[in-house]
Amino acid sequence: MKRTNLILSFLLLCMISLSYGQRKKKTVEEVQSELIAQSPKLVVGIVIDQMRFDYLTRFWDQYGEDGFKRMVNEGFNCKNNHYNYAPTSTGPGHTSVYTGTFPAMHGIIGNDWYDKESGKMVYCAGDDSVASVGTTSDAGKMSPHRMLTTTITDQLRLHTQQRGKVIGIALKDRGAILPAGHSANGAFWYEGGETGNWITSSYYMDALPQWVVDFNDSDAVEVYKKSWTTLKPIGTYLESGTDANTYEGMFKGETTTAFPHDLPAIWDANGQFSLLRSTPYGNSITADFALAALEGEDLGADAITDFLAISFSSTDYVGHFFGVNSKEIEDTYIRLDQDLARLFAALDAKVGAGEYTVFLTADHAAINVPAYLHDQKLPGGYLDMKGMKEKFDEFLKYKYGTTDVVKNQSNSQLFLDHKILANLDIDLDDAQEDIAKELLGYEGIGQVYTGHQMWENDYTEGIPYILQNGYNQKRSGDVLIVPSPGYISYSRTGSTHGSPQIYDTHVPLLLFGKGIKHGSTVNRTEIPDIAPTIASLLGIAFPSGTTGKPIGEVLDFE
Repeated sequence: MKRTNLILSFLLLCMISLSYGQRKKKTVEEVQSELIAQSPKLVVGIVIDQMRFDYLTRFWDQYGEDGFKRMVNEGFNCKNNHYNYAPTSTGPGHTSVYTGTFPAMHGIIGNDWYDKESGKMVYCAGDDSVASVGTTSDAGKMSPHRMLTTTITDQLRLHTQQRGKVIGIALKDRGAILPAGHSANGAFWYEGGETGNWITSSYYMDALPQWVVDFNDSDAVEVYKKSWTTLKPIGTYLESGTDANTYEGMFKGETTTAFPHDLPAIWDANGQFSLLRSTPYGNSITADFALAALEGEDLGADAITDFLAISFSSTDYVGHFFGVNSKEIEDTYIRLDQDLARLFAALDAKVGAGEYTVFLTADHAAINVPAYLHDQKLPGGYLDMKGMKEKFDEFLKYKYGTTDVVKNQSNSQLFLDHKILANLDIDLDDAQEDIAKELLGYEGIGQVYTGHQMWENDYTEGIPYILQNGYNQKRSGDVLIVPSPGYISYSRTGSTHGSPQIYDTHVPLLLFGKGIKHGSTVNRTEIPDIAPTIASLLGIAFPSGTTGKPIGEVLDFE
């Protein structure tokens, strides 16, 4: 009996040991199977110019299943995503998405800004040291040389020993150039005008690739010279205001703001092919060109990750012209949804479903037309810039004996003449503070901060935090002006942007595809988080000025 019990005990011990060993082996295998990085064949970055977050929810029932809804249903939705700096405009927006930081670091403090060294206004992508390619005009004299840090696209090029290909595409030159980075294989933008051609710069190449030449020689753009009518019956457009109203601009030659817009009839009066920028057809042209680039550049064809950066710009033109509550903006987004669907279908076919990764965001949002807000008894209005200037000039003459102490006003900032103030024996900090106090008393001005405050303090929340992130010590001004909520300096028709207010900062962030989980969050995410999130996905170095943090709940390494 004892011998039998001993044998049974021995067999039981062996079984336990075997079972433990199997569990231990399985655990080791599970650890080993966790991926150190994902390697999609292609990353597609999509920036939609002037997209408010609520365009995703407002027009949801109008969207099909294969565009915006596919990204939400298959991917990850960051519902509380914001710009954490001002000014909220196109150049800084695209740069911040791709550099993982803000203007205080990357240096693109506006679309244009006053250059304190030369005493002139400069353009964020302008570069007289390069030549146009594909046109005889100066429209191609552009490069990313004013951007002070690397981009996620630059880091991909470095990581792959220049084998990973990077292409940037947008109607706007800055929307193509800044995302593509310093070391891109190519960036292409739309010239408009008489030709409607896509062009580039000698910064990238000496001649257009054959696929671009072929695209320009085709009738791919000419087919959009047609009347702009609503895609669906206008009676179903219930998420926007009345069609004919006083809050919208009119194309030259039109007598009403209402649909249809007979583009051929007003073609010459509105810049010919440039007119298409201010219609949803501009986005369709961009999608057409992106699909041509997918084939022409053979993107996503091998195991080395490529990057296609696309910016859809027509949404901004339409928003500026017609406003965020217009039938035109609703139709533009319904049509953009279809353009996204055919882009994703092409990626499925060429690269393979599950073999590419996409993120979609915006470079800024926009305000409702203040005239409309006023009529709805909501706070909002327009800054009286002429009256303010007259009053301010009187103050400067009384205080300093001259208006020359202010050299420039741009991007809601004042640039003071430091030499004149020194000659007058006036301390710069005192002058900044005195001017700030004066401006704070003007109607429509909500807050004013000084350059001295930006230098001396470390803000962590609120409007001053947003301003400080946008304040570059070498490039920004001496006095920073913040209009009251709902107030803008703009025409009484159409919408604009640029402020640190939440209606300009809240934009979508959607991700889907390889390495992206399905889900959503209402935790705050910020635009500089996008680049380090993609870098973490790919297992590559962060851009050189990165201040954002990876959004961990988005990534899937299983």
